[in-house]
Amino acid sequence: MRVIIQRVKSSQVEVDRRVIGKIGRGLNLLVGIADTDTEAELDWMVRKCLELRLFPDETTGNNRWEKSVQDIGGELLVVSQFTLYGDCRKGRRPSFSQSAAPEYARALYQLFVDKLRLSGLRVETGEFGAMMEVSIENDGPVTLLLEKEASVR
Repeated sequence: MRVIIQRVKSSQVEVDRRVIGKIGRGLNLLVGIADTDTEAELDWMVRKCLELRLFPDETTGNNRWEKSVQDIGGELLVVSQFTLYGDCRKGRRPSFSQSAAPEYARALYQLFVDKLRLSGLRVETGEFGAMMEVSIENDGPVTLLLEKEASVR
């Protein structure tokens, strides 16, 4: 499983020129599901996304990252992105053979979103499988790649 995690001041996702998800301060999560991913990888990734300290503690006046998205009561925008598993090592066209099949990916993506919602934070989403336009107002910028390889099934 791969997630591009971006600290944002705001972010929104549109489908057919219609805003379907919009957040203020928090995290934009671009989520890629591999064909070998299981619920174990999801659980690890949910914890990381919620608990990583990526926000400064504004009460101390320094810029050290002391707070998580949970600590600040931030918001999450979760967008599926199978292209995170694009392999560009051969040829001129990416191969997506490591990406999960659509039905499997949709189920795991929805489970990921459901588990994030259990945190009590506001969670908005894109539309799985749709062509989307994502607008991001980066904060920092802070952008990290989180990756969890599947355990043996």
